[in-house]
Amino acid sequence: MPRKPRERRKRTGWRRLIPTWRFTLLGLAASLLLGVGLFALGIALVKVPDAHAAATAQSNTWLYSDGSLLARTGQTNRQNVALDKVSPEAQHAALAAEDRNFYSEGAVNLKGMARAAFNTASGGSTQGGSTITQQYVKNAYLNQKQTVSRKVKEVFIAIKVDATLSKDEILSSYLNTSYYGRGAYGIQAAAQAYFGVDASRLTAAQGAYLATLLNAPSAFDVSSASEAGKQKAMARWNYVLDGMVAKKWLGAEERQQTAFPEVLAPKSAPGLSGQAGYLVAAATSYLTDRGIVSDAQLAQGGYTITLTVDSKKQQQLQDAVQAQLTDNLKPDSRKVDAAAQAGAVSVDPKTGQVLALYGGSDATKHWIDNATRTDYQAGSTFKAIALAAALDSGARTQSGERITADTVYDGTNRRAVRGAKGTPYAPPNEGERSYGQISLQQATDWSVNSVFAQLAQDTGLEKVRATAVALGLPADTPDLKALASIPLGTSTPSALDLAGAYATLDNDGQQITPWLVKGLELGGEQVVLPDHKATRAISKDAARATTAILQGVIDDQGGTGYRAAALNRPAAGKTGTTDESRSVWFAGYTPELVTVVGLFGQEPGTGKQVSLDGVGGTGSAAGGKYPAQIWTAYMKAALSGQPVSEFAGPTRAPAASTPSSTPSPSATPSGSPSASDGADSTPSPSAGDEQQPSRSATARPSGGTGGEDGGRPSRTPSARPSGGAGRSPSASSTPGIGGAGGLLGDQDQEAG
Repeated sequence: MPRKPRERRKRTGWRRLIPTWRFTLLGLAASLLLGVGLFALGIALVKVPDAHAAATAQSNTWLYSDGSLLARTGQTNRQNVALDKVSPEAQHAALAAEDRNFYSEGAVNLKGMARAAFNTASGGSTQGGSTITQQYVKNAYLNQKQTVSRKVKEVFIAIKVDATLSKDEILSSYLNTSYYGRGAYGIQAAAQAYFGVDASRLTAAQGAYLATLLNAPSAFDVSSASEAGKQKAMARWNYVLDGMVAKKWLGAEERQQTAFPEVLAPKSAPGLSGQAGYLVAAATSYLTDRGIVSDAQLAQGGYTITLTVDSKKQQQLQDAVQAQLTDNLKPDSRKVDAAAQAGAVSVDPKTGQVLALYGGSDATKHWIDNATRTDYQAGSTFKAIALAAALDSGARTQSGERITADTVYDGTNRRAVRGAKGTPYAPPNEGERSYGQISLQQATDWSVNSVFAQLAQDTGLEKVRATAVALGLPADTPDLKALASIPLGTSTPSALDLAGAYATLDNDGQQITPWLVKGLELGGEQVVLPDHKATRAISKDAARATTAILQGVIDDQGGTGYRAAALNRPAAGKTGTTDESRSVWFAGYTPELVTVVGLFGQEPGTGKQVSLDGVGGTGSAAGGKYPAQIWTAYMKAALSGQPVSEFAGPTRAPAASTPSSTPSPSATPSGSPSASDGADSTPSPSAGDEQQPSRSATARPSGGTGGEDGGRPSRTPSARPSGGAGRSPSASSTPGIGGAGGLLGDQDQEAG
């Protein structure tokens, strides 16, 4: 009789885990042995290369869009110094910033690398996984590419370097090969570039700032960084000092007394004179700010960078500034002429490509790029944004009427804005002029502050700000706040930012952030660049309706931008003149091209913002003068030979606003507004806004004076200002359709 097979006992509880546990243990052991073997193999195979071959910077080649040479950069600014020639404070600052446990840890920080890998995989920061030894290896032996193969080599070489060099030797080498921005390799070159001292004399504050730059040199250079960049630099600086205190390298009391150091202004590199330095700097910021390449990668060199800038248009823009402005300046005999600083940007509205950029007289003499600086107010150029916000949102007046170009507003000087609670905002018009009941079209042509303050309230201050950002102004633009003064241009966008916003209006409301680089090559390989996608900012009809209104600024022979009519093409635009004429602007466009021109009053030597009145011997400065003249001369040249195009109209005409009640008639003055110089200023509570070109030989505001160009027919002859210069409305002044309701609450009344 056959034997029954022995029954297998069913394992229960912990016994069931034994086979799995044995398998796991064997697997771990095998993996460990395999890992050790591979690690040993890696150590054996990876050799330490010649440090000097990779650490020496190569030149970069910068090209115009047509492939012609713009500039070559890459001259190495490096001077190696021994560790005892670097102040202890600067040494400790670098350690506090990058590797606080450097002297007590090995060559590789596995925990930090794992954290960095996780951050990178999850879309977070790519910083913070390497020891100083690894960073030195990357600087001296390898390249800056974020690749797995480079990182693996970095680990093996770091282990070998750590085994053959002392910690002091590694730290010294790290400080001598790190890139600090401004073309400075090594802490000695950096100390001279930023503070004009040797590395041995660096203080804790200065050392902490240089250590801060290791994180993002161009973004954290407080002399040229954006406001956001400056804030991040300050936060990083404080982090470094706090780390020094934590490691007992700096006393707590001394830390409290440490002030942020004074940083020297940067100097342009040789060979980057004229506009080349500005173009290279702007393209560098474009690449590094977007993370396309790092400062260190670009400084290491070997790149060929092709810009979007058209060499012909670039020359035409330079020629326009020279002929219309520079040739009229006499800084030796007219002190104010030395303060005039021009900046301009020209953009293709359909693609967002920057076609020309004027940064100043010479990048080796005036290092601040006037095309990208963000420290001068935009003035009334911002009114175009307020218009777009109102038309896109379907805003209504206080009496409930839909806002259109025909909407009637009260243009009385210092009229209190209605519709909110709290302290009233009552901005003055330029020259304290009162205009009475006028249409929104007329208020735009003549740039009437009291009307636009009410328009912004009717639209919603938050809506105006949100529209500015949607159109293309960076959200962190200084002073871009939802306050009562926002439509009058108290924020300080750059000429490049404004050009982007106006390009959105020109592009039927489709926003494309202006871009400067169309090709990037390294070692014969093309580096992938980001796409430039258009996003819907405002509706097509709103954009076209805004453009139609802005055409009046130029077409109206009494409009503030009437000089631009000499272009003899359909054009739209807006002037801007800030309080005390510290900056004057003209932002304008045709269907093919958008150009913004700014003129800034900057006192030589001190950098203080000063008035431009009297520049060129023409009296009061205004956006309708030199900026409009430069704009017109450039646009004539840039568009020469191209067919004349018309702006497309809205797909559906907006319904005209109908008053719910007949506005009270204003006092009948002797004429309509005048002032031919085309000024329009952002007011402070004690300053005016718009000096208007003469609109009619028989129509002048009470108390006003004639303009330099004599009588010009008004686009709307029936429009008449009310009251005389300096006349302020009482609380019971009868508003137009835009008026009614309460007073504006708790708003910033400063402008200018």
